[in-house]
Formats: sequence, structure tokens, C-alpha cells
Amino acid sequence: MPQEFRADPGLEGVIVGRSAISWVGGTTGELVYRGFDARELARGVPYESVAHLLLHGDPPAADPSPELTAALAAARGIPGPIVRAVDALPPQQPPLDALRSILSVLGDGSGAYPPTLEDGYRLIARSPVLLARFVRRAAGQEPVPPRPELGHVANYLAMLRGAAPDVRQVAALQAYFALLADHGMNASTFVLRIAISTHTDLASAATAALGTLKGPLHGGAPSRVSEMLDAVGAPEHAAEWVRERLARRELLYGFGHRAYKAEDPRGLRLHEVARTVADPRRLALAETVEREGLAALRAAHPSARIYANVEFYSAVVLEAIGLPPALFTPTFALARTAGWTAHALEQAADNRLIRPDLDYVGPPTGRRWPRPLPAG
Repeated sequence: MPQEFRADPGLEGVIVGRSAISWVGGTTGELVYRGFDARELARGVPYESVAHLLLHGDPPAADPSPELTAALAAARGIPGPIVRAVDALPPQQPPLDALRSILSVLGDGSGAYPPTLEDGYRLIARSPVLLARFVRRAAGQEPVPPRPELGHVANYLAMLRGAAPDVRQVAALQAYFALLADHGMNASTFVLRIAISTHTDLASAATAALGTLKGPLHGGAPSRVSEMLDAVGAPEHAAEWVRERLARRELLYGFGHRAYKAEDPRGLRLHEVARTVADPRRLALAETVEREGLAALRAAHPSARIYANVEFYSAVVLEAIGLPPALFTPTFALARTAGWTAHALEQAADNRLIRPDLDYVGPPTGRRWPRPLPAG
């Protein structure tokens, strides 16, 4: 007979392992990378240095990390067969689906188990290069080669735009990349660690992780926030729009987070970043929708601790940088590649196949186990 046990839907509150990479303070509103406050890292620390911290456990000797800067620049050189495979993707394909294909194509047989730092460098460096190439070709524009003199984030923007990016926009996207680089045992990281535990390669595990990140309950919500702000239109319409939306029992995107029962620290910092780059009218609209949304949600659920989450002001920041909504979640994934790599390395260093169980609640068995087959 199956063993009886208490199931926790969504594994809420269940500890499935140990990690030294990042800590999510759900009740205190904190996010810590290797002992460092992620909000402070997002105040000007280059992504190369954040990635160095996540991958090596300690900050680099200088900013940006000389080791990561050199490794990522070298890894931007991509073999021709990979480039040709990406160029063969249908141009009408959404960028997020294209990125999923890109991660799969990166699994060209050169990686194996256990994953290495070099595998991670290729994942982190090549994903934005190939995504930017796809986006430009899909728009009928000539692809732009990587610029070795630019940092990781600036090079991504330059390859998308075909011109040197604005300094303020680079700083804003640096902050975004730093804040989204890792987040404990989130859904996509859990899937990645499960995949690595089977002894698969990093490209395959990252492809599985991206498929998980794609869902609107994980990483797919920022574009929905933009759509919501567009639908509201003006601050004076926010209260009525929110009220009608909730009356129809429809979601308000960008509100609430499974892990946080306090304000999402990433959202707080991105709100600050938005003030430096966003159109004041768009920012005023977002702030009004946030205020009216929280008031309505808290009135409907007085005992719930509901706050705006990271997706809310992510949308405002990414819009202000000039990214179209179709690139919001792919850009989230690019930022998360450093965290995914760190978790893959950590999982492989002390691996055991992740194999949980299920509580069987199928057809009753009567007095016999298993059920008898029908006669005849």
C-alpha cells in the first residue's frame, strides 16, 4: 500500500537542499548574495563583478572583475555552425521562444557533466549575443558584432541598437541585471538543479530552466504589467480600472510574491532606478496604479501582506531603456544565467539525484491491491 504523508502543495515551506549562493529574506524583505546585500550591489557594481561573486564566492579584486571581463569577452566568439543554426530560426518567432532555441543550440556537444566554469562563461556570454543577433535579423536589420571594449550589459544594448548605448540606460540595466542575477530556490533554478542532478549538461539544464521562467507566474509577468499600464491609460482612471478588474476576479500583475511577506527589495531598488530613466508621466501612472492596486487588494484581503513585486517596476525600467515588452522576459533570463551557472556548479559539487515522491490519491483499491483487471 502507498505510504501516507502530508503533501505541501507547491512545496511551500519545504526545504529541499542547502546553498551558499543567495538568501531570500521573505519576512524581512532582504536579498543576499554570498553575504552581500543585493540592493547595494545594484548601486553601481558591474554585472561582471556580481557574476564573479556568485560563481567564485568572493568579490573580485577590482571592478569590473578582470577575470570575468576577459572570460566573457573571449566567449563571445561563437562557432559558425551555432550562428548559422540561430540564423535559421523563423523571424516571426517570439524572442522568448527564440532564446529557448538558442540555449538548446548552445548545447553543441562541447559541454558535458559535470558543468565547468567555462561552460558557464559560454552560457552567460553567448546568450545575449545570439539573442541580439536574432532580434535584429527578425526586424530586417543587419546584425551587429560584439564590441570587445564594452562591458557585458552595454554590449547587449549596443548589439540590439546598432549604436553606442546611453550611459544612464546602461546603468539602469546594470542594476536590473544585478538584482535579477539570482533568487534562491525559485522555480526555474529548482528545475535547473533537478536537471543537473541527473548528470545532464548545462545547456540542457538551462533550456529546461528557461521553459520554466517563461510562465507568467514566474518570469513572464513584466510584459503583462506594461499591458496593464497601457490599459489604465492615465492616473485618474486607475482606481476605477483596478476596482473593475478585481470585480471580474482578474489578476493585477506585478502584485504579491510567494516568497515575500514584506516589500520586495528588488522592486524597491528598481523603483529608485525608474526615477532616473523613466518618462515622468509613465512613472506617475505606475505609482498611482501601485497605490490603488495595493489599497484595493488589502481591502479585499485584510490579513494578507501584499506588496508590489519585482515585475512591477521591472516593466517601467525596461520600457524606459527602450526594450519592447517581447524582450522583457528574455532579458530577465540573460540576467539569471549567472545564478543558474552558480547553482549548476554547486549542485554538481555535492550531487544526489533529486527524486521526490507523490502521495497517491488514485482510485480506491477495496480489499485488494492492485485492482483486479476486468474479466473477459
